[in-house]
Amino acid sequence: MKTALIIISIIIVLTALFFLGLYAIYRFVFYSPKKGQNNFYDLPKGEQYQKCKDMMYGLIDELLAVEYEEVKITSYDNLTLYGRYYHFSDDAPLDIGFHGYRSTAVRDLCGGASISMRAGHNLLIVDQRAHGKSQGHTLTFGIKERFDCLSWVNYAVERFGSDVKIRICGVSMGAATVLMASGLDLPKNVYCVVADCPYSSPEKIIRKVVKDLKLPHKLIYPLINLSAKIYGKFSLSETTVLDEIKKSKIPTIIIHGDDDRFVPKSMSDEILAVRPDFDSKIFKGSGHGLSYMDYPDEYTETIIEFIKKSKALK
Repeated sequence: MKTALIIISIIIVLTALFFLGLYAIYRFVFYSPKKGQNNFYDLPKGEQYQKCKDMMYGLIDELLAVEYEEVKITSYDNLTLYGRYYHFSDDAPLDIGFHGYRSTAVRDLCGGASISMRAGHNLLIVDQRAHGKSQGHTLTFGIKERFDCLSWVNYAVERFGSDVKIRICGVSMGAATVLMASGLDLPKNVYCVVADCPYSSPEKIIRKVVKDLKLPHKLIYPLINLSAKIYGKFSLSETTVLDEIKKSKIPTIIIHGDDDRFVPKSMSDEILAVRPDFDSKIFKGSGHGLSYMDYPDEYTETIIEFIKKSKALK
């Protein structure tokens, strides 16, 4: 009897340690505490970002100086999501922007905002779920965020009318978000998608980061996925960018820097292999999300020409 109790106690302790470890993994990968994430000037480490720092800070300052309206919607799973709406002209097209993993809309989209202003478009940049002022603590690498994108588009159509033209755009996880959303039944108002440095699937980018950390991804990834299911209430295998873009009927451009050390350009190559009809632009020597900072004029010209082409197709 005593031996049996010892064995049961050991099993209980090991089980508790296992689930505690899973929760630690969930916190590390998916939990977004939001503390410090409202610092728009907090840049990733590394010399690629340092050389762009002054330019990026200047663009952030410019965007923060522009008057905006705080707007909010309710997500499909009852989270309150917030955004900043910049109105430049009545009856103008609307650009909706989505930022990256554990980042901010103002920082990630400051370059894109300048393009919107130059094009005379109205602009809505949103705090992704579990970021900024938006509710929630679990980010899902685009799996749930794609439905948030649909909700923001529906909000825009309801507010601005059935004739409003909408461009959805994103950087990094935001790029994956809009690409995944393009496979949904979006209103016909969405005339194009701009995806800057997207990954091809949540699983692939997570495995890549795990390998970068010198950890055994074949062992760790199943635990990461299990932690998502138990504590985040979603599965990383639910869908991928590659799955969703197969269903898209929206003109799309893929942008990537060929010196991206976080999301490798090869992931955009995978996307373009599935959809060779998509437009693309590769910027030589640019790091993750830094193509605009390195080539502002060429980047702007690329987007404006793509917008003109997409409007003509619609």
